[in-house]
Amino acid sequence: MPATVRALRGATTCAADTPDEIAGRTVELLEEVFARNGVDHDDLISIWFTATEDLVSAFPATGARTIGLGDVPLLCAREIPVVGSMPRCVRVLIHLHTERSRDELHHVYLHDARSLRDDLPS
Repeated sequence: MPATVRALRGATTCAADTPDEIAGRTVELLEEVFARNGVDHDDLISIWFTATEDLVSAFPATGARTIGLGDVPLLCAREIPVVGSMPRCVRVLIHLHTERSRDELHHVYLHDARSLRDDLPS
């Protein structure tokens, strides 16, 4: 299959609203998504993060920059505050070039966020 633009999804939760926790969990999530999908830095187009309203001490993109993603367009936004939604959650949408089909991509949900997509293999 020729290379095309695809997107990968993922999410994680933070134990606390601290800059170190948000950065650490964001890095853990990105590294796991990249590893499970064989993503190289040059494959990346952009990364969009959202965070729930209870995470205010740091931008998830700040963590991403610590692993060399400063030259990739990064965007942070607020997750809509749906009643009963997962607290302290960082979500990610990664746009990339890949030769993999949609069926070959592996979305990653870590920590309490695993319950958001219990239809996916762990």
